[in-house]
Amino acid sequence: MKKILVLLFCFTSGMIYGQKWAVKTNAAYWATTTLNIGGEMALAPRQTLDLTATYNPFRFSDNKKIMHWAVQPEWRYWTCRRFMGHFIGIHAHGGKYNGGLEKYRYEGWFAGGGVSYGYQWIIGKHWNLETEIGIGYAYLDYDKYLRNRCGRFIDSGHRNYWGPTKLSISFMYLFKAR
Repeated sequence: MKKILVLLFCFTSGMIYGQKWAVKTNAAYWATTTLNIGGEMALAPRQTLDLTATYNPFRFSDNKKIMHWAVQPEWRYWTCRRFMGHFIGIHAHGGKYNGGLEKYRYEGWFAGGGVSYGYQWIIGKHWNLETEIGIGYAYLDYDKYLRNRCGRFIDSGHRNYWGPTKLSISFMYLFKAR
């Protein structure tokens, strides 16, 4: 077991050395009470891989809720240098949800993908500000209930969604190799 840990350490430290990576959080998600964290790592001088995870466990008054969890990986191509300026991305997304604010509550899962455009500003030695917007597709599978507590089952179904799939105003901390 000790040998495996030593080999794993050597392998990962070699991969990280000389690369940049970052952690981030999206202020737009926080505005909807959604907890979130993201990470991004360099793949090449103009390519990065981004991964964002979100979670919303909150219920509001009168059994209103927008509970969900989701993951969204994205490959990014930068027009000049990574972590600076314009980028385009190709993302996938998936997760589960349970919520409703109107008469009904929907519980189910979703999966899909899309394309995005973004921009990053350097605001400090290790800090960046990122904005991004994406459009794409999501397949939503759901069970429909009355929204009241322990609401009666109504129906099952699915929906094909086309439209915005990503919106971010993120603050990032970059770890740079020495």
